[in-house]
Amino acid sequence: MEKGEGGNQTPVTEFILLGFGNQSGLQSLLFLLFLVIYIATMVGNLLIVVLVVTDQHLHTPMYFFLGNLSCLETCYTSTILPRMLASLLSGDRTISVEGCITQLALFGFLVTTECYLLSAMSYDRYLAICKPLHYGALMNSQLCLQLAAGSWISGFLSCIILVCLMSELIFCGPNEMDHFFCDLTPIVKLSCSDTSQITLFIYIFSFLNIVLTFLLTLMSYVCVISTILSIPSTTGRQKAFSTCSSHLIMVTIFYGSIMIVYMLPKSSTLRALNKVFSVCYTVLTPLANPLIYSLRNREVKEALRNAVRRSVTLTRNSD
Repeated sequence: MEKGEGGNQTPVTEFILLGFGNQSGLQSLLFLLFLVIYIATMVGNLLIVVLVVTDQHLHTPMYFFLGNLSCLETCYTSTILPRMLASLLSGDRTISVEGCITQLALFGFLVTTECYLLSAMSYDRYLAICKPLHYGALMNSQLCLQLAAGSWISGFLSCIILVCLMSELIFCGPNEMDHFFCDLTPIVKLSCSDTSQITLFIYIFSFLNIVLTFLLTLMSYVCVISTILSIPSTTGRQKAFSTCSSHLIMVTIFYGSIMIVYMLPKSSTLRALNKVFSVCYTVLTPLANPLIYSLRNREVKEALRNAVRRSVTLTRNSD
């Protein structure tokens, strides 16, 4: 049946997310694995947010952006993993069309925000390493707030446009989605209405929010690496690179997987690995943020030790 000829078809009211197959043993194993990942992600990111807010030593631009990123990752992983865990536990793979579009809208909002936020963080590292004498004046509190607010607003505007376009789609054919969450391309493929407008939006969305932000981030790090390599002492190069190596790891994992899913042509091999790459940017990236990006930093470790000491002191005083 061609798209646009679904007038006499029964409207679809729910989708079936096929997830990772239907083998009972595999479902139990995946449930335990993703439950541990979800708990670790939530605890790690919430810990970073609490430390950034409460510790005066972390009231710097870099940790301000880290706090924003951890807050975002907490929301980001919560839009996908709880629903997936419930499905793995109960075996119920159905989700209403409205619920699916809501999940997609929240996911689109947060993933877009993360693209812009990572670019803002790379610009912060660029100023800190390439313009160290002017860093304090350039990266002031006003600019930090503007960059962070701009990232969240950009994500919100993309979300509004996406919801408006998705609300016009009609679903009247197959309702099985070979994915573990409601992603944009699989939903559009199930629509029996004209999808040319939203397909155009996907290309524009991908270019503006993924390609351009990646290029901005890449340009920042080309300048950063060039500056680091020009430092005469080996110790100085190692110290400078350590401040941005974690960000490079996060950017590589996030942009690498998301570009493979959204930007590359869908060959049979890539289509089969689509869910694997989707796990990278929806599950592993939020987990890697506190484990690689923050908790290995000396300042964060010291803030954590101080927080533990304060907690122990308060407990002893209360006794």
